[in-house]
Amino acid sequence: MNWLQSFLLPKAAATHASEVDGLFMFIIYLTVFFFFFNGALIFYAAHRWRRRSAGEVTPHTTHNTKLELIWSIIPLMVVMMIFFWGFKGYISAAVAPNDATEIVVTAKKWVWQFEYPDGTRTLNDLHVPLNKPVKLIMHSEDVIHSFFVPTFRLKRDVLPGRYTEIWFTATEPGVQQVFCAEYCGKGHSDMLAKIHVDTDEQYETFLREGDEQVRQMPLKDLGRLVYENKGCATCHSVDGTRGQGPSWKGIFGQVHQGTDGKGHLVDENYIRESILYPQAVVVQGFEPIMPTFQGLLREREILGVIEYIKSLK
Repeated sequence: MNWLQSFLLPKAAATHASEVDGLFMFIIYLTVFFFFFNGALIFYAAHRWRRRSAGEVTPHTTHNTKLELIWSIIPLMVVMMIFFWGFKGYISAAVAPNDATEIVVTAKKWVWQFEYPDGTRTLNDLHVPLNKPVKLIMHSEDVIHSFFVPTFRLKRDVLPGRYTEIWFTATEPGVQQVFCAEYCGKGHSDMLAKIHVDTDEQYETFLREGDEQVRQMPLKDLGRLVYENKGCATCHSVDGTRGQGPSWKGIFGQVHQGTDGKGHLVDENYIRESILYPQAVVVQGFEPIMPTFQGLLREREILGVIEYIKSLK
């Protein structure tokens, strides 16, 4: 990657990125070349055919066939080259290999949900194997979202009522950032996710046991991490301010009035039920918009959320 490319583009982290970067930089250099080339022609013409005396008459020239062919054929050839170069890259990006790992992506206000072939689910954290093709089958539960990974040079709209697909082969281990590139409401700027590019061993461990931090982190800290990374913060505050859902501050031990007309004590069982079966009790004054987290949180993560809520005095 040359200095101009590194200045204009983030570091490439997938196989498809090199194809995109090559065409992008070709168009940049072509634009720069013709900017100075055309500018030089203008200055040359202004000097060569400038008016030299008051009585000078400019020769009347109707056309120049050779020149007209040159400025028509050469741009046509350049444009057609760009078209076929881009079309080749489009086909390569659109058709996934047969051995690609398929992961289902569900977009909803304002989180990304990922479901793996073995049924494992995560929110806002996608784990993929290094140097192996991955195919994402995406759909939305509400409005139009857009799955955008700058380092992979990938962006695809995620639509309600239909499936869209993208695929990639990650070539750099580590963490890559995912953005929602389509305005989708109040929490749009917070609709972020991370792609964890794992070795084969790390990926198998993740599918079996979850992240290492899930296994070793103290429960209260794990609950705070779940709150920050699993979309809880988009609806529930921890400072007492009203959001899409009740604030978590000081609610443990309180009695919440449900839309069923009954009072419900906020204890461990209530919190667990609210996570797994959110429509069982809907607090008065709030809409029943919370999705279920069945299959999305491991048992230790649920216990962490309970401990974190207890700590918010």
